[in-house]
Amino acid sequence: MSTRSRLAPYLFVGGAAVYLLVFTATPLLRGVLLSFTDTKLLNPDGGEYVGLDNYRDLLVDDRFASSVLTTILYTACTVAGSLLLGTVAAFAINDGFRGRAVVRAILTMPWAVPSIAVVLVFTWIFNVGDGVANRGLAVLGIGEQGWLIDPDLGLLSVTAVSVWKVFPFIMLVVLAALQSVPAEVRESARVDGADRFTAVKEIVLPHIAPTLRILALLMTIWSLRRFEIIYLLTGGGPVDATNTLVINVYREAFANSDLGRASALGMLGLCLSLVVTVVYFVVDRRSARREAQ
Repeated sequence: MSTRSRLAPYLFVGGAAVYLLVFTATPLLRGVLLSFTDTKLLNPDGGEYVGLDNYRDLLVDDRFASSVLTTILYTACTVAGSLLLGTVAAFAINDGFRGRAVVRAILTMPWAVPSIAVVLVFTWIFNVGDGVANRGLAVLGIGEQGWLIDPDLGLLSVTAVSVWKVFPFIMLVVLAALQSVPAEVRESARVDGADRFTAVKEIVLPHIAPTLRILALLMTIWSLRRFEIIYLLTGGGPVDATNTLVINVYREAFANSDLGRASALGMLGLCLSLVVTVVYFVVDRRSARREAQ
């Protein structure tokens, strides 16, 4: 084997490694170092080492605890809602029918639309005065609601928009998984007298379960770090009702000009993501062992 052939794999991997080092590892290390200082936005090179003070202050801060709870609620509802809606949509368009390609294209549109356009549309829909949502409620004889300004509805509204934005991705992935189910297996179940519900429960769902698990992990990580939809819709309000960890990091860094505290918040958020990832792999391994038995 020539020297060029031996070096080729390292050259291909080397480009990705350099990219990760420059754009991921270096900023991450910088964030870790900043989290142990009292660095301010207006003086990014003048921070002094304060040890674990930023972390101690955050752990006793009620606002931090509230943002963690809000993040968990938002993530759980977004993941559950998008998985359910995406999976149902995938099953609905899996069978052949006239106009399926058009329906699939329409259902895919929310994923393709830029987030800023989605926010503008839903800001109009949720408008208190003449929004479509309140006009619909008026037809039903229900009073208008402050979808984005009511603390009891803010998180629900933001979650609904997030689910609408991301469910097409899940739909397409699940649809691909459904189409990989062997046709002969389905036919055998039909011949054995299994009804549609039993076939889905005993054959289809176990086949696509690994896909659903990896989708759940991806959706969880994406939801934990989602910023643009939440910030553009509510800015973390009303009354901190949608103040997630990511919004909190932004506020600390750019509103309070405290880069050290913001970095500590980011590190705690990273730890939360790592915990979720570890739990996923533990559950996935146990599920794989159970299915292998």
